[in-house]
Amino acid sequence: MRLHRRSRIVATLGPASSSLETIRALAIAGADVFRLNFSHGTHADHQERYNRIREVERELGRPIGVLLDLQGPKLRIGTLASGKVLLEKGNKFRLDLDPTPGCEKRAHLPHPEIFSALKVGTELLIDDGKLRIRVDAFGTDFADTTVVVGGLLSDRKGVNVPGVVLPISPLTQKDRADLAYGLNLGVDWVALSFVQRPEDIEEAKSLIGDKAWVMAKLEKPSAVTHLERIVALADGIMVARGDLGVELPPQSVPILQRRIVRAARSAGKPVVVATQMLESMITAPVPTRAEASDVATAIYDGADAVMLSAESASGQYPLEAVTIMDLIIQEVEQDPQWRNALEASHTPAEVNTPDAICCALRRVAGLLEPAATVAYTVSGRTCLRASRERPITPILALTPSPQTARRLALVWGVHPVPFEEASTLETMVSDATAAAVQFNLASAGDDVLMIAGLPSGHAGGTNLLHVIRIPERVNG
Repeated sequence: MRLHRRSRIVATLGPASSSLETIRALAIAGADVFRLNFSHGTHADHQERYNRIREVERELGRPIGVLLDLQGPKLRIGTLASGKVLLEKGNKFRLDLDPTPGCEKRAHLPHPEIFSALKVGTELLIDDGKLRIRVDAFGTDFADTTVVVGGLLSDRKGVNVPGVVLPISPLTQKDRADLAYGLNLGVDWVALSFVQRPEDIEEAKSLIGDKAWVMAKLEKPSAVTHLERIVALADGIMVARGDLGVELPPQSVPILQRRIVRAARSAGKPVVVATQMLESMITAPVPTRAEASDVATAIYDGADAVMLSAESASGQYPLEAVTIMDLIIQEVEQDPQWRNALEASHTPAEVNTPDAICCALRRVAGLLEPAATVAYTVSGRTCLRASRERPITPILALTPSPQTARRLALVWGVHPVPFEEASTLETMVSDATAAAVQFNLASAGDDVLMIAGLPSGHAGGTNLLHVIRIPERVNG
């Protein structure tokens, strides 16, 4: 088990990191969860990676989470007769449904749903915002625009429509096939791309059920408009700064990142900060100082996890990227100001029994400074509420469900362990002390806090906080 830090690392697997040896090395270096990006690779590729993750999990003897990241709708222009054209500022440019290859005056946009959602004055961003065009007039099958920011336009470049809610599902036919395949594999989390409104989360959950937890990727400004409702519906949140930074001014992204992290923490939902965290390490063995500060900022804000994308999937230094991210997290978590920042950003608990128990856990832990907290959980909800409080103790999660243990691998401060279910308080106390000693969290004479629900086995029934003193005979 990795007990030296609270915050988690998500590493994306890809061509640079698909071998069993590399996956093992990444897990040992610090990866807690592996991301399978279904925007790339075949089902067979992902199955091989999944099987190797589970083999490494068995070797290391600790749960490892698997996150399936769905591609979502990709809005792109069609082809151009010459492959690329120069759009000059002030020139007119038409987008339409005509599949004929385009030129410097027009291009095919095979997305009628965009035309139906436009307004005069709407700006469309092409190629990650490198080109901008403004809508002058539109119909059901065309948009006449003026080039605001010109440049070279080439085939199949992406189109973003900031400030407009498009009447499309976040799940394409490809996504639905990928989702069915991934759930059959046994993934633990599903990251939903292109979330625009709360109904998108409801649609995904209706397909996924209890087979995996749903993570909403916040990459559209419209999703931020519905932030609280989306956070309430999702099981986790990802701050997808790449696409968010295309549709919003760069200066807005840090503010939104902090707002999203705060909203997720307040709701007790795991939150991942993603995209370009150590971008230079795609081609360099060390990060820039700015990148190290970026990772540190997410940890100071209390994010549950930080994520590597191309750095670990296709970069030249995947192992070095995970290693330095692990070291940055450790360094921050040793800084007294880190704990002060967590305390300052703490929000009141909800008025219910589980939150009351976990709120008391935080206060008791602060007063007694016990060696650890042991949490019994079936669904994982007990640990989510305990983690929300950001207690000073590590949380050893004992669960009879391997799936729950893997899901909790993403959660701040939680160290999940598959464990036989205990049916009595006496057995719970005995198992809790034994587990705390087994995993080197406590020794004779130490206090351990235990939270659980009685009677056991009922999800969401946390109603017990117990202080245990480790007796001498446990170590003997």
